[in-house]
Amino acid sequence: MAVPKRRMSRSNTRSRRSQWKATAPHLVECSNRACRKPKPPHVACPNCGQYDGRQVIAPA
Repeated sequence: MAVPKRRMSRSNTRSRRSQWKATAPHLVECSNRACRKPKPPHVACPNCGQYDGRQVIAPA
């Protein structure tokens, strides 16, 4: 296992950590014509409860 021989400087540590960015979640609109709310892809709509044109969960 690799073990660093020297301590990494604060500027190097911070410049490396500056590349860690959170990405916004990708959203698509619900396929239900009455709903059309944004939802994550490949997930049942939390608003109307439909997935792929079928009712899969009770609407909220």
